[in-house]
Amino acid sequence: MRAFLTVGLVSFLIAFFTTPLVIRLSKRIGAIDRPNDRKVHADPTPTLGGLAMFLAIMGGGAIASRLPFFEGVFTQTSQMLGILGGGVVIFALGAVDDLRDLPAPVKLAGQVFASGILFLAGVKMQFVLLPNGDVFSVSDDVSVLITVAWLVAMVNAVNLIDGLDGLAAGLVAIAASAFFVYTYQLGLTAGESLQVFAAPPALLAIALVGATLGFLRYNFHPAKIFMGDSGSMLLGLVLGGATVAGITNTSIISFSFEGEASTSQVFLAYSPLLIPLLVLALPLVDSVLAVVRRARRRTSVFHADKEHLHHRLMDLGHGHRQAVLVMYIWSALAAGAGLAFSFFDRNDVIFALPVLVAAIVLYTLFPLLTKVIQERLVP
Repeated sequence: MRAFLTVGLVSFLIAFFTTPLVIRLSKRIGAIDRPNDRKVHADPTPTLGGLAMFLAIMGGGAIASRLPFFEGVFTQTSQMLGILGGGVVIFALGAVDDLRDLPAPVKLAGQVFASGILFLAGVKMQFVLLPNGDVFSVSDDVSVLITVAWLVAMVNAVNLIDGLDGLAAGLVAIAASAFFVYTYQLGLTAGESLQVFAAPPALLAIALVGATLGFLRYNFHPAKIFMGDSGSMLLGLVLGGATVAGITNTSIISFSFEGEASTSQVFLAYSPLLIPLLVLALPLVDSVLAVVRRARRRTSVFHADKEHLHHRLMDLGHGHRQAVLVMYIWSALAAGAGLAFSFFDRNDVIFALPVLVAAIVLYTLFPLLTKVIQERLVP
């Protein structure tokens, strides 16, 4: 645990101390996001915040490569180097877009290219764990399609949810925290010879947690800087790469348990197929709805609007910060549910979950309920 915490702390400190420098740089080179009728912020705000998180993630990776605990992660597998290499490409693409506003097809081509780098480095959905505990292997022809599609979806999910101050950074921090807890616990159950398979997704997750929390200090409302496409696409790719590595590597670990794994071990090993979907349920659903909505209107799927879930929360009466906090709470509930079903007795989880959901629903609808009650009380 100490090695992971070291990486997370280094990533946090780099993001925390470099973000003010990036703010100055953004102002100097004119990387400013100016308000318009499709945006929530009222004042011109520096962008290119992805640079601070890029440095934090790369710095965390550099520190990890020097720690003896992670030696096998960098020498026995190319997954980490592939994800960091893809991160360089996606960050550069996003940075250019923040400055020049690239056409949507160019951005999509760059996302596919960056995802392809991860696939070539071994970050691929090649082994899929079935519910009965069997491991199913797919060919590279099929694997590349599934892997690239998932990574591109993750990139655009985080990109599309980046509509309120601190929203994308906070949701990714929650998602990465939950995934770190899961993968770290999986590493504890695996034998020493299997640590090399359990470590990469956990290492990526903790680096993401540190980078996003360090950046969030300046990105929460009222934001002093936005992450821009350079940040949102970077976070989406790294988080997507961590989930792919987690799914594939967990399947390898589960396969090693053949003939001796209990039902609980099989369920624990199968959880990576569900946890990423649970943790990122809100941004993924919001992304799908946005694509459907824009397709029906025959506009580009990359065309921004003010009809995302967070915009609708503000329409209910939540302030900027409160809308973000509501999204945080729902995502934390999804993350906690995924972890609870993996590590605790299911009967206890099933009993507690409806109570938590009801409480959060009331909190979400509180401004609307308050308004209705006031209207009925006032003659």
